[in-house]
Amino acid sequence: MCIILHYNAPNQKTEGYGSVNKRIDFQTDPSKYRHWRIELEGEIARLIMDVDENGGLFDGYQLKLNSYDLGVDIELADAVQRLRFEHPEVKAVVLQSGKDRVFCAGANIRMLGGAAHAHKVNFCKFTNETRNTFEAAGAESGQFYISAVRGACAGGGYELALATDHIILTDDGSSSVALPEVPLLAVLPGTGGLTRVTDKRKVRRDLADVFCSIEEGVRGKKAKDWRLVDEVVANSKFEEVVTERAKEFAAKSDRPSNAKGVALTPLDRTFTADGSVSYSTVEVSVDRDKRVVTVTIKGPETDAPASAEALLAEGAATWMLRAARELDDAILHLRLNELELGVMVFRTQGDAQKVAAHEKAVMDNRDNWFAREIALYWKRVLKRIDMTSRSLVALVEPGSCFAGTLAEILFAVDRSYMAEGAFEGDNRPLASILLTDANFGPYPMANDLTRLATRFLGTPEKVDEAAARKGEALEAGDADTLGLVTFAFDDIDWDDEIRIFLEERASFSPDAMTGMEANLRFPGPETMETRIFGRLTAWQNWIFQRPNAVGETGALQRYGTGERGNYDMRRV
Repeated sequence: MCIILHYNAPNQKTEGYGSVNKRIDFQTDPSKYRHWRIELEGEIARLIMDVDENGGLFDGYQLKLNSYDLGVDIELADAVQRLRFEHPEVKAVVLQSGKDRVFCAGANIRMLGGAAHAHKVNFCKFTNETRNTFEAAGAESGQFYISAVRGACAGGGYELALATDHIILTDDGSSSVALPEVPLLAVLPGTGGLTRVTDKRKVRRDLADVFCSIEEGVRGKKAKDWRLVDEVVANSKFEEVVTERAKEFAAKSDRPSNAKGVALTPLDRTFTADGSVSYSTVEVSVDRDKRVVTVTIKGPETDAPASAEALLAEGAATWMLRAARELDDAILHLRLNELELGVMVFRTQGDAQKVAAHEKAVMDNRDNWFAREIALYWKRVLKRIDMTSRSLVALVEPGSCFAGTLAEILFAVDRSYMAEGAFEGDNRPLASILLTDANFGPYPMANDLTRLATRFLGTPEKVDEAAARKGEALEAGDADTLGLVTFAFDDIDWDDEIRIFLEERASFSPDAMTGMEANLRFPGPETMETRIFGRLTAWQNWIFQRPNAVGETGALQRYGTGERGNYDMRRV
């Protein structure tokens, strides 16, 4: 699979951290970690946060008291993925601090105060996605997370703990949990804090109001009584209870005890002087003048693995996993490093039947831990696409391979266009879509519905109609009738219609587009996940731009000076 990203570094105004021409790289491995370490104890792993205060992603701040920036979270995301793929024997993960008297002080305030607005919001989004990954690990992968909290656990530090399956707080008279963002910084707990307190931990609303209004947090028995933690344990018995609880969670897991893991080898990427990068299967090309980026995913060229054993033998090189990893990296790169490319076009090229065969090798073997993890990785990548604040469009052209898992992209985008009939001078196969079992269950969105069920919320019978056509190469007429694409055009109208759409979309206000797209993508039932991301898009996006937070006399700018923020007291 090949992902190639072509771009020339734009002339950017320096507005703060994250707005300068420094490419943020989401690839790392344990040999490069500066902030985390993994200690393995059979079925239990210790994921230890020990932040290097001089290891910030940008200059100008120190990561004191186990505070974090995007660089710390990139390492965490990598560690979580490696624990799932490289250590199938690990059934419980203990999240703990490597420092005395502090668990985690949350997102670094100096970084937030000096960061460009887009960087702050994308940082919060990536952090949310990482939390969701290990939050789901227990239910989906049988790898449960336990927070062992000693010392101050504040803001984003408590949000880390909230995303785990179980929180144990030591009762030493000083250890506490807190969400002090509102009184201290004039912002909100941006990685799901408010939502997880009420929706996940079901803290009483009035007590949550008190908790989120005080800087000092809550300690000991009160934290347990208010449902903020699961256990409060005497300091002398803390380690004993943490280990005991980890063993109890491990006993519930169905992960294999003696399986050999699959190494997540480095992605095959080559960066060029002009900023281009090539992977092994996707091509990403940029038209900077038009503010459009095109992501072309190439289907597999080899036959699918014939068994779970063959899949394991291919390891990280198997097409389904390689495609997921490289597409994931490309999307993250575009989100953080290419802020002015407002329209993202998805294309595919290849043999749809081979795509379906590689997918089947995974789906038919989901009782095998490795196949299950590949499918779950695709679930996360597709959600990453759902949550990307760009105008998303898919083009189904001659030679496309929108089959099964790749067809999910068609139902994730804001609009899709399909080529109808033969195009003059083009000898590739006619454009078609191939539906498989993967389109009817394995990849739910954040609203817990499939993308097709979300698409046909008002006409659920259309999902059944589509399911009845699984396995068929659906050309434009059938795809249009079934409602699988937005528009179908022949070769006379194709180029003009696509050009007009792209020009129009790129001319709209990015702010209006972000708001419109985020509102339209998740109809149907609300879940904790949709609320978290919806609130991030609206509330935090707005609050992070208000002078009460980021103005010259705002709380983020005055933090640490001894002066409180100077607020505009008018309610908006």
